[in-house]
Amino acid sequence: MASRLRYLLLKILDEVVEADMRRLKLELTQRMEMYSTACKEAYISQQRFMELTHQRLEEEKKIDEARLAQEAAMAIAEKEKARCRAAMETAEASKKIAEVETHRRASVEVKALKEAEEMRKLLENLAQTDVRYRRYCIEEIETATNFFSESQRIGEGGYGLVYKCYLDHTPVAVKVLRPDAAQGKSQFQQEIDILSCMRHPNMVLLLGACPEYGILIYEYMANGSLEDCLFQKKNKSVLSWQLRFRIAAEIGTGLLFLHQTKPEPLVHRDLKPGNILLDQNYVSKISDVGLARLVPAVAENVTQCCMTSAAGTLCYIDPEYQQTGMLGVKSDVYSLGIIFLQLLTGRPPMGLAHLAGESIEKDTFVEMLDPSVTGWPLEQALCLAKIAVKCAELRRKDRPDLAKLVLPELDKLRDFAEQNMNMPIFLGCTASSPSHSEAFVHQDVISDLRLVHSESSSAPSTPTEGKP
Repeated sequence: MASRLRYLLLKILDEVVEADMRRLKLELTQRMEMYSTACKEAYISQQRFMELTHQRLEEEKKIDEARLAQEAAMAIAEKEKARCRAAMETAEASKKIAEVETHRRASVEVKALKEAEEMRKLLENLAQTDVRYRRYCIEEIETATNFFSESQRIGEGGYGLVYKCYLDHTPVAVKVLRPDAAQGKSQFQQEIDILSCMRHPNMVLLLGACPEYGILIYEYMANGSLEDCLFQKKNKSVLSWQLRFRIAAEIGTGLLFLHQTKPEPLVHRDLKPGNILLDQNYVSKISDVGLARLVPAVAENVTQCCMTSAAGTLCYIDPEYQQTGMLGVKSDVYSLGIIFLQLLTGRPPMGLAHLAGESIEKDTFVEMLDPSVTGWPLEQALCLAKIAVKCAELRRKDRPDLAKLVLPELDKLRDFAEQNMNMPIFLGCTASSPSHSEAFVHQDVISDLRLVHSESSSAPSTPTEGKP
């Protein structure tokens, strides 16, 4: 009975244990499933977290890129804004400059009209009010010129005819205004205004005038113009290199005198060999200042003014002045350079500066020297040629200063020529041999050249023989 009971108890106990085992297995299975589910969910969550993290990083990257793009756009916008502001300021400044330039041009035109009107009034009242020169009546001039005889005519220009005669027992040149001469009256007044109030040994001397008939009376220049001598017109003698060096220095000295007039510089505007005259001792003098203009000093070492139309002679006129109408003292320096080259070469002015510059670069300038002159000092001639080419630069700013750079070199060349003045001065005539009287004059010139130069550099010339 007891064993059966024990058997039943053990059986019951086994059933209970088995039931517990099944329950535990079931719970374990459930828990394993739950764990597996939890692992899957954790994995999924991890994957989702990584995706979200990646998305967040992408979003942050995009935000950073957007921020950088925005900053770059703002920087570009600031630059464009600054550029626009600068452009507006430039436009405003240009507008103001244009207004000032327009006002200045209008002022210049008004001033020119006013000057023209004043000049007209001065010309009309000249006979009664101007006492700066000797007045001659038309009857005196007609008698002296034998009523403007053709036999006494010695020249003709754009202004009018020129006659040689004697007034007050002095040989003079009488320049008569042609009735149809362009701007003749203004040039007449300009000549009187300039020459009657200045004296210089290298400026032609105005002796008098007959304003009612537009007649100017100058000292008579016995040897005519530099152009006549250079190209040996009218049987003129060949100028030696000594005289040519001295003439170059004299022209530069006379031109500087014009440029240093006070209160404003005076620009000749028509400097050329035809307007450089030579007296009986071959002292050169600048003439024909009818086109000269006063220019205002607008800055240190800079003097210029704007002209509505350029005046002067082709090949001698400043190219920059001809192109822009801006006139300055260095406009005359260009003409001076061409004249110097003609003194050296005896050639026409067309393209002369270019040819001389090329020959200097190729070291063949000696071939361009005037062959009618012998004994050229090559070193000094080349020095003058380089100065001349520099003076004839196309751009005004490239030309040297007349007082500081050009004239000191010209003085050295003049001194060198004087030291060699014992060499032959004249080389003869081109068309015929000189007469006995001409030969006498030549010897007289040789002996008096030093005295003439010293007098011409220290005191105004007296009314001697001369021609305008």
